[in-house]
Amino acid sequence: MLDMRRSLLIAAAACLLLALAAATSWAVTTSPPAPGSPLGATVQLGGTAVPVHSPVCPAGVAAKNCTFVMTRVTALQTITNGASYPTAVKQLGQIVAFTVGLGQLSTNANTTKAYINQLSAQFGGASAAQLTVLQPQKNNRFTVVAQSPLEQLQPYLGYVVQFPLANPIPVRPGQLLALSVPTWAPILSYNLAAKYYSYRQSRMFNCKSVGNQQNAVLTVGQTKAYTCAYPGTRAEYSATELTTPVAP
Repeated sequence: MLDMRRSLLIAAAACLLLALAAATSWAVTTSPPAPGSPLGATVQLGGTAVPVHSPVCPAGVAAKNCTFVMTRVTALQTITNGASYPTAVKQLGQIVAFTVGLGQLSTNANTTKAYINQLSAQFGGASAAQLTVLQPQKNNRFTVVAQSPLEQLQPYLGYVVQFPLANPIPVRPGQLLALSVPTWAPILSYNLAAKYYSYRQSRMFNCKSVGNQQNAVLTVGQTKAYTCAYPGTRAEYSATELTTPVAP
């Protein structure tokens, strides 16, 4: 019995020595940041290499045939400048602002007013959007875990606008940032290289048609399939994250 206890104590001591050796090795090989180095950072998700800009009608496309207005869906950018899921959160932190690039409906004030009235009447109200935080599930399904307040876009048509968040949204690595548009918003740059740009919408059917049905995800906890993919198109939005500092 005594020999068995001695064996257990020796084994435990060996395990402790191995753990200490591993910890020492980690401390030696992983150098802490130098004093004075910044801990935590501001990260732009979705618009780093290619900043968000105001969409315009592609070359050769007449204004009446321009389809850069997205209606009543949530957009999730899946490729930007060849990078997959550019809005994926990689570090623990908080979203403190989001940015939207808005197209100009017309250079003529009267025509712009007519377009706004028509779109608002058809799609349930003035142009508006909110940032949506998604948790990936299987088979292109995503669950809403948080949302920003709904922001009115109409005063900023033709500009790139950043909305600061009065209440920052906590995010974790692996979550994705999308843009929900319950009405309409001119945020789509299209006729881009399909290999380098693509996004998905929060709907499953009739991907080539635009209907009045509400497909935007507007409730925390809601899970929906993002089956409709649009290669060669970018939804012009990004978000600003303030990462949580990690003690050295």
